[in-house]
Amino acid sequence: MKTVDFHVHVYPPEVIRDAESLSLREPYFNALTHNRVHRWAMLEDLLDRMERDDVERAVVGGFAFRDLGLCKLCNDYIIEGVRKHPDRLSGLCLVPPLARGASEEILRCADAGLVGVGELFPEGQNIDISDQEQTWRLAGVLHEAGLFVLWHTAEPVGHEYAGKGNVGPREAAAFCRHHPEVRTVFAHLGGGLWLYELMPEMRLYLTHARYDLAALPWLYEPAVLRTIVGAGLTHKFLMGTDFPILDSSRYERMFAASGIGEEAAERIARLNALDFLSSLSPSGRSRGALGGSPSR
Repeated sequence: MKTVDFHVHVYPPEVIRDAESLSLREPYFNALTHNRVHRWAMLEDLLDRMERDDVERAVVGGFAFRDLGLCKLCNDYIIEGVRKHPDRLSGLCLVPPLARGASEEILRCADAGLVGVGELFPEGQNIDISDQEQTWRLAGVLHEAGLFVLWHTAEPVGHEYAGKGNVGPREAAAFCRHHPEVRTVFAHLGGGLWLYELMPEMRLYLTHARYDLAALPWLYEPAVLRTIVGAGLTHKFLMGTDFPILDSSRYERMFAASGIGEEAAERIARLNALDFLSSLSPSGRSRGALGGSPSR
């Protein structure tokens, strides 16, 4: 099944080399890289996997550190990867949103052709996304640059896991109420936020919200895909594996077991992502969305 993978992480070689010392400074990084499911991957590993699994395009970022300098290291690595492979990769910028210099770094990455910001970790980066006082500056620069944001979210029930965090539907909905103009993708099915789109007022607030399927096989049964289709929300979901901790094979089995049919499966697995990337602002900052380079 041809796919577009909207949720991918890769690590610069320096981060992999210095992981143990970085873990002493970055508690969330320590939690996410010292557990039984963690895997390391660089851009070469991703490209090999894309070839093997028939992944048409990947939307790829690094790791959202608290330290802006480490985020810049990841961003430079992603920028170079997108420059070399504009036909295969769309890049994401990382910043600690409340850090001095975050806005300037986002604009630098936008000018270099990256298309979004994320995956940001609210708990790991000490930001309350339900607090408008903490999010207005980020929302403004995203709107200015024509970028979207990808937030880590999680279901407020169920089992605990490393990095699950404390941001669920309530916090995610608050971000969209405060910033309805911002194109927002909520990872891990938005922690269940999508169910509230069946409430008319929430559907309005969530007009620009999308949800990815990262870590889906560890969270839900295949029937959740039938529920999404039945709710009329097929167009809002984006295939995402959370590579390198998962790849396409588990998703292919879930799609097959769900019984949603080829048309809905293709829309979620590929077409929604292509439509979303094509819809980003043509202002010049985001021309790297589907290839090409930004104007200078």
